[in-house]
Amino acid sequence: MSRPSKETLRILLADDHPMFREGLLSALRHHEEFEVVGEAGGGREAVELAESLQPDVILMDVGMPEMNGITATRTIVNAHPHIHVLILTMFDDDASVFSAMKAGALGYLLKGSDKEDILRAIVAAGNGEAIFSPSIARKMMYYFKTITRKPHVADLFPKLTEREQEVLELIADGLSNEEIARKLDITIKTVRNNVSNLLNKLQVTDRAQAILLAKEAGLGHSEG
Repeated sequence: MSRPSKETLRILLADDHPMFREGLLSALRHHEEFEVVGEAGGGREAVELAESLQPDVILMDVGMPEMNGITATRTIVNAHPHIHVLILTMFDDDASVFSAMKAGALGYLLKGSDKEDILRAIVAAGNGEAIFSPSIARKMMYYFKTITRKPHVADLFPKLTEREQEVLELIADGLSNEEIARKLDITIKTVRNNVSNLLNKLQVTDRAQAILLAKEAGLGHSEG
């Protein structure tokens, strides 16, 4: 359902960079149709403020402390489907984009977007419309054209080394470190180092989150 055109959009900013939040505040305060009702410096705080403030739109970064923006988005949308989350981030990799969409984000913009494009996106999100940066839209189109193909881990997680990609695929398949070591003919220590490195690069805190991210991207054996 579309919102009345003159109704003020209540906005929550969720980003761990104070200077970037200040820039958004400066841009938004000159438009009477927007009201910034709160600021969060991390994902967990965003979830808490979403609960207490009930904003119309949340501008959500992906890489944040305590809880990443994708997990925060999923938590918020599951609890409050009427809150519209618009991702605004530097991350343009396929895994972040598609994981955010599956988590319930309504749109995905890059921080390099023009100010006017961001303002238009906020209005669109407030009206329940999906909106993407041009480069993200191209990713979506390419994805749907190739959706029947098995995803390739190198395309989905380009920041990982070839070995880390192999380990992630095996983690998604449910293998333990010991099983991965035997399968790849490497030491347990090497496996642990690769797991630690890929967790850092994927910006997840533990193995379970890495598995979830990988499965959301289409890796691993399907169940059932």
